[in-house]
Amino acid sequence: MTLITGVAPSPAVDTRDPRYQALKGRVHDELLNRLNLERLTRTRREDAEPEIRRLITGLIDGEAITMPLSLQERESLITDVINELFGLGPLEALLRDPAVSDILVNRADQIYVERHGKLEPTDTVFRDDRHLLQIIERIVSAVGRRIDESSPMVDARLADGSRVNAIIPPLALDGPVLSIRRFRTDKLGAQDLVARQSMTQPMLDFLTAAVACRSNVVVSGGTGAGKTTLLNVLSSFIAEDERIVTIEDAAELTLRQRHVVRLETRPSNIEGKGEVRQRQLMINALRMRPDRIVVGEVRGEEALDMLQAMNTGHDGSLTTVHANTPRDALYRLDTMVAMANLNLPERAIRQQVASAVHLIIQVTRLADGSRRVTAITELTGMEGDVITLQDLFVFERTGMSADKKVCGRFRATGIRPKCSERLAASGIHLPAEMFEQVQYVGMKP
Repeated sequence: MTLITGVAPSPAVDTRDPRYQALKGRVHDELLNRLNLERLTRTRREDAEPEIRRLITGLIDGEAITMPLSLQERESLITDVINELFGLGPLEALLRDPAVSDILVNRADQIYVERHGKLEPTDTVFRDDRHLLQIIERIVSAVGRRIDESSPMVDARLADGSRVNAIIPPLALDGPVLSIRRFRTDKLGAQDLVARQSMTQPMLDFLTAAVACRSNVVVSGGTGAGKTTLLNVLSSFIAEDERIVTIEDAAELTLRQRHVVRLETRPSNIEGKGEVRQRQLMINALRMRPDRIVVGEVRGEEALDMLQAMNTGHDGSLTTVHANTPRDALYRLDTMVAMANLNLPERAIRQQVASAVHLIIQVTRLADGSRRVTAITELTGMEGDVITLQDLFVFERTGMSADKKVCGRFRATGIRPKCSERLAASGIHLPAEMFEQVQYVGMKP
C-alpha cells in the first residue's frame, strides 16, 4: 500500500491495519508521557524534531517483538507520530499534496480527496472517532472556537488559509465529519485560465476591459466551480491607484494591489455574543471611502446593501453568488434582497438589480472535472417585470472524447454589448470581430 504523499511505507505495511494503528497509538501515548509538553509548546518543530525522532526510534525498538518493521516502515511510523504531535495527524500528508483541493472526512475510516476536479478515495484513516475528534478540536481551538454537543457545528480556518467545516454527533449520525477546502498557494492568473481552456483570449480581453471601465460584475456558479479563483483574476484588473475594500466570510481573496482593506465576518463567541455579519461589514465599508467593494460571496440580506452601493457611486464592485445559470443568479439576488425584510415590491427589487448589475459571468465545473466560463451575460434592462439578458459569449458542449474529456466550443454570439458606450467613454475600443469568434475545445464536430 502507498500513502498519498510524504514518506511512503513499504508495500508490505498497511496503515489501515489495526495492528499498525495500535502500534502508532502506543508509541504516541508513551511519547507524550516522556515529553515535557509545556516546554514543547514553546519550541519550534524544527528544533524539537531531532530529539523526538530519537525518542520514537527507541520506543519502536521496544516494540520490535510485537510488530517487526522494515526501515521504510519505521520511517513511515516515525513520520506519522511526529504529524500526530505537531500537526493534523493522518491529514498532514494530504495537506502537503499540491494537487489536492478538497479533503473530505466522512468518518474515521473513510476519507476522500478532490484532485483536478474529481473525487477519489484515499487509504488514509484515523484510529477511531475519538482520534478524529481530537484533530477537529485541535483545529478549532487554534482559532478560539469550540465544538461539543452544545455547539456541534463549526467553521474555522487553517494557518494556510484553508477553510474548515466540522460537524459532530448528534447531528452527524456516523461520527465526526470534517471538510477542508484547500487554500491555493500558487494563484492562477488570467493567462492560466486561457491556457487551461477555461475561457478564450477574446473573453478575457472583454472582461479585462469591463472591470477597467468599472462595470459591476457578479460571478455565478456552483460549489467548487471556481468562483473565487475567477474573482481573484477579475480583481487583478483593477487599477493600482484605487482603494479596494474586500468583505468575506472566510478570507480567500489575495488581491495584488497595495491599497487594499480586508474585512472578515466574525462568529459569535462561546456565550453566543459578538457575531459580526456581512451586512454590518458592508454598511461599514461604505463609510471607508472605497473606490471598489469586493464581496467574496453574497448569501443573505447584505445583497440589498451591495446593490444600493452599486447604484450610488460605487461602480466596479465585484461579488459571487451560488447559482447554476445567469437567470438563476437573478432569482437568488431577488430572494436575498427579500431577506432584508423591507417589504419592497418585487418589481422594485428587480429594478434595483437591473440598474446595479452590468454583467453575470457563469462558471461551471463539468463532468470531467474541468472548470469553464460557460456564459458571459449582460443585463440590458427591464421588459415589464422581467429583467432582460443577452449572452455575449457562451460555451456549448458537443460531446465527450474517447478519454472522457468534455468537448465543445466557445462561441461569441455576435451581439455588440450594451456596455460599449461605457467602454468607449473610458477610452477602451474593442474590435467588433472579437464578438464573432468561435474556438473549439477537444474534437471539432
